Amino acid sequence: MIGAHRIGNGLALAPMAGLTDKPFRALCRRWGAGYAVAEMTSAQPHLRHSPKSQQRTDYLGEPSPVAVQLVGNDPAQMADAARYSVDRGAHIIDINMGCPAKKVCNAAAGSALLADEARVVQILTAVVCAVEVPVTLKFRTGISPEARNATRIARLAEEAGIAMLALHGRTRACAFNGVAEYETIAAVKRAVRIPVLANGDIDSPQKALRVLRDTGADGVMIGRAALGQPWLFRDIVHFAAHGVLPSPLTLEERFAVIDEHLEALHEFYGEASGVRIARKHLNHYLRRLLPIRNNAGAESLRQRFNTADTAAAQRAVLLQLFDAVSATVSADAFLYPKVA
Repeated sequence: MIGAHRIGNGLALAPMAGLTDKPFRALCRRWGAGYAVAEMTSAQPHLRHSPKSQQRTDYLGEPSPVAVQLVGNDPAQMADAARYSVDRGAHIIDINMGCPAKKVCNAAAGSALLADEARVVQILTAVVCAVEVPVTLKFRTGISPEARNATRIARLAEEAGIAMLALHGRTRACAFNGVAEYETIAAVKRAVRIPVLANGDIDSPQKALRVLRDTGADGVMIGRAALGQPWLFRDIVHFAAHGVLPSPLTLEERFAVIDEHLEALHEFYGEASGVRIARKHLNHYLRRLLPIRNNAGAESLRQRFNTADTAAAQRAVLLQLFDAVSATVSADAFLYPKVA
């Protein structure tokens, strides 16, 4: 539960700037994600009315609850941005204290805030007091492995009225390098009474259940592992219920998902922007298919897709890509990483 909102299966799609847009959130929800957080938006008021911000804050038609993530370092601005987001249709406000990007941290926002616990409390309190909807927090284990303070941050967040925590098992200094550690997430779960989602390196159904077991978390939040395989959520649900993996999607079924995703991107963004944004998503889908690494024809078609400038041209190349990949695809392409 997040406030009055029930998250049925405990599976959440993490917010990722430039990736978890409205079409991708809808796709992941359709494939089993019980909860999806909109991509990070700045709390700075002068950025609200840009075309990009207006598109990112289009929540019309999305299933409840609509969760909006805000980033910033000024308590008053964050509170004002929260009110604005609720007016735009947000049911839940999520505060970003996990982003390790230099652009964000250099502005003393994102995971950089973890070094200033007093400022953390000021921001959390200001946002909680500003809106009547639940407020959640996504954060990291600390600014460095030598300065982990996630347990203290979690307790401060609970005292400030935060309704749920999502904790990435890395520090700011670690960025996305190395492997996530879950001991801190387990410690945070033991330290608070509010729900906790475990985040970081959850890239298979087996890993999801192991992390849930080892941390005691109430659910898992999946980010990069959902790129190129939104059906991961379905597979986790099936594995949790039956103890075995479902039959993997066939190559035909995977390409049907890609085609559906491209069509949604072209429609949502318009052709000019849609074809550009579709390129990065196709690359995520293709890197999940091992044969393309040694398939010169498929690689050439991938490059052609990335230079196509119309929706029709992209879909034509996609059909050719299917033929090129199907000639060499093997069962290994559909396997999840082994869990150590």
